[in-house]
Amino acid sequence: MRQLVAGNWKMNGTSAALGEIEAVAKSLADKPASCDVLICPPATLIARAAAAAKNRVPIGGQDCHAEASGAFTGDVSAEMLRDAGATAVIVGHSERRQYHGETDAIVAAKAKAAWRAGLIAIICIGETEAQRLAGHALNICESQIDGSLPGDMTAANTAIAYEPVWAIGTGRTPTNAEIVEVHDHIRRCLAKRCGKQGENTRILYGGSVKPSNAREILALKNVGGALVGGASLKATDFEAIFRSSSRNS
Repeated sequence: MRQLVAGNWKMNGTSAALGEIEAVAKSLADKPASCDVLICPPATLIARAAAAAKNRVPIGGQDCHAEASGAFTGDVSAEMLRDAGATAVIVGHSERRQYHGETDAIVAAKAKAAWRAGLIAIICIGETEAQRLAGHALNICESQIDGSLPGDMTAANTAIAYEPVWAIGTGRTPTNAEIVEVHDHIRRCLAKRCGKQGENTRILYGGSVKPSNAREILALKNVGGALVGGASLKATDFEAIFRSSSRNS
């Protein structure tokens, strides 16, 4: 399976930023990438982003509600994302877990909602700095996989994004050995839980991925791509990252 490089714009971007998506689309039209590319803008931009992408760059959402519809003011369902032009959605991002109190059970329900709507679910897991310093990083990741990943997943409808919470937006990254250790453990957990599907599921690395370190990270064992934050906001930086992928996962 090809690596996946996904850009998470978070709460950034207005209509003026659509030019960045158009630039990525043009780049991919001129020269296809060796990996799959995805951009997840704010929900307000998804329909316009899909139009700007001209079917050259898949567009994703950053979150969805577990229900298809209902009295949930301000929320967006997976079906609404699909209707707007999304093909994937991020669920369980550490910022949702931290600032919105999302539990593993909530994340699992959102993953099921994504599949229900025909979207790929990018399920995020990862430890805090305190948990890593206490030696619990692997246990935390395994626990979050057990709680956040429904058992009927497939490698086609799911990706796991490992985010060391302490590295997100800080410019700090784990060592290559630390990344490999966690990704290897995640792979074993997925294989044990989901068999062949787990063996073939892409495991993305997310945590201060930027042009200067992308090639090295994407070359590591069991790294099936990257979830990119701030560096995905500018087409030139994002292109430098996805052009760094030179192999299948």
